[in-house]
Formats: sequence, structure tokens, C-alpha cells
Amino acid sequence: MSIVSYNNRSIRNISAIPGAVQSLTHIKTLTASSSSTLSFVDGSDDVVLDSTYPIYLFKYINIHPATDSTDFTFQANAAGGSGYNETITSTYFKSEHDEGGSSASLGYDTGWDQGQATGFQTLLGGLGNGNDESASGELYLFNPSSTTFVKHFLGVSQYYHKSNYSNSHRAAGYFNTTSAIDEIQFKMNSGNIDAGTIKLYGIKDS
Repeated sequence: MSIVSYNNRSIRNISAIPGAVQSLTHIKTLTASSSSTLSFVDGSDDVVLDSTYPIYLFKYINIHPATDSTDFTFQANAAGGSGYNETITSTYFKSEHDEGGSSASLGYDTGWDQGQATGFQTLLGGLGNGNDESASGELYLFNPSSTTFVKHFLGVSQYYHKSNYSNSHRAAGYFNTTSAIDEIQFKMNSGNIDAGTIKLYGIKDS
């Protein structure tokens, strides 16, 4: 059990690191600068996306688009594949609240889900490109190296919508392939990723 001295909060007074923190291993950070895509490819540029970890976590931080009212999306390649066009079935929920406090909603969005389709999956839609507008969130990819099961994913995002709304979106689904997934690419559906950071972590002992 971890014991921490609250009278002296220096690192040397922490007797143990919680297991959840120990299990999260940083693998790679990509930083956008007017980038058309950001791609994580196993075995390339120190990226690990294989059987080393049962769960992978992508954290996207202050993603800012060059184009107003655009969608932040992702797709994958199976091992040996190309084109980022794996078959996806997904669901999509969103909640929103405007700055004026006069409008709020919660519901399912059929425009951003997929049913056995091969397009890029939306993680969040209608992102504004104002100087103070951005998006942050995380995407889990479960057991991508399996050659038995489909590959599940779960994305949670919070962002500044183009119309001055706070939006929280949930995208979840699976890549309908039993081939290993070893490449993930992020992009806007229109224009470049002007700025922002995506960090890849592996979660062990999970």
C-alpha cells in the first residue's frame, strides 16, 4: 500500500507508486504544425503498436484545426495493409451546452457513426479554428495485435464547438478484422491540423 507524507510532499517521501501509474508507459509524442496527418506506425520512429501491450492509449491535447467547422478523425491499417481503410462499425453520442446557458442537448448522432464502412471515424465534429478554440481527449485501442478477435476502440473528447458550445463526444466501435492492427492515423476531414499534440501510451498488466 502506498504511504505518502502530507507534511512533506517531496518525491522522496512517496514510499510507493500506485499500480495504475506504473502500468502507463509513454511511447511516442507527435506534435502538429500545419500537418495534414499524424501517424503512429509500429516499428517506425520508435513507435510500438504490437503485442507488447494489451491496451494502447492516445491522448490528444489542444488539437487546433486550420479550417473552421471541421471534424477530427482517425483510421487504421491492418498489418501489411495500406490506405487507412479498415472496416468499422461504431456508435456516436454527444452532449453540448452553449456559452449563454440557453441551449443544451444530449443524444445519439447518426451522422458520425459507421456501419461496416471504411471511412475515417469521427472523434469530434464541428471544431472551431478561432485562436482560443481547441479539442482534447483520449482514444483507447484494445488488444490490437490479436489475430482472433475484432479490435475495439473507445474515444472521449471535450472541445470548443464552432458555435461557442462546450461539447463532449463519445465515439466507440470496432475494426471488423481479425488481422493485427499496427498503424493508426489522425487527421481533420478538411484542412490541416494547425497545432496540437498526440501522445501514445502502452498500458501493461491490464
